[in-house]
Amino acid sequence: MGDVLAGFHAAWEFESDSVLIRFERGIRTPKLLQALGERHVPVDAIAGVTLTEGRRGTVVLRAELRPGADPLLEAAAGQLKETSDPYRLVLPAERALLAEYYADELRALAAKNDAGPTDRHLVAAPAAPQQFKAYDAKASFDGSAVSFRWFWTGASSAKWKAGDQSFPVSSLSGVEWRSPEVFEGHLRLLPREAGAAGAAAQPDQDPAAVVFGLGYGPVHESLPFAASVLAAIRAAGPAAQTGAAVPRRDPADIADRIRHLGELHEAGLVTDQEFSTKKAELLAQL
Repeated sequence: MGDVLAGFHAAWEFESDSVLIRFERGIRTPKLLQALGERHVPVDAIAGVTLTEGRRGTVVLRAELRPGADPLLEAAAGQLKETSDPYRLVLPAERALLAEYYADELRALAAKNDAGPTDRHLVAAPAAPQQFKAYDAKASFDGSAVSFRWFWTGASSAKWKAGDQSFPVSSLSGVEWRSPEVFEGHLRLLPREAGAAGAAAQPDQDPAAVVFGLGYGPVHESLPFAASVLAAIRAAGPAAQTGAAVPRRDPADIADRIRHLGELHEAGLVTDQEFSTKKAELLAQL
């Protein structure tokens, strides 16, 4: 195709076998999209395309990627806000016919694909080196190993006793990212050894995890970091994991966390929906 479709915050450049998405820089563009800069999406990675009516006289063109095609989406595990979706292009309603044309073109190309999960990443991860500040540590990734350097103001005594950590990619099976925009956000590294002790610990006690909060570990820093690590793990060996079973927890601990959640809710730091959702999640761990 070779054409460009420009919308709010981004422009899509269409080629015969790919779409190059370039994100604008500016205060109105979500920070995650600014941090990504661009995404080069092979047509093979696309499972489908939708075009829907948006808000306030807009239409929304969205590419739906095959599961496992993009390490960023794999690490995010459905936790991204709609406005930070890198595969969502918002356009003025007067461009609806043009958007429909490109949507049809992409659908025709995507129809040739297997819509099932991919056996490898088809979209490149954000490149290493990567680093960000969590609440309890500085996390760094140089492409071959992840390092956690604890902050004395935030790290638990368990982490201080364990000392600063370094995890070679070859020792990991995956990552677990929980958005800092919800209660108990964190980044946890999952070891290859099944049943490793660290996998059962809570993130604030686990030396293989860093926790978010109070402005630390923002999405535009911690998610590209997680995606970069996940891509390196996938390239180094068998399919990586992006989550772990939540262990059963002490009822007293659950009660304390619900009480703390209630205090955040009363202070207006947690919405009604976030309070109800997280409370249900905590109760489900009993």
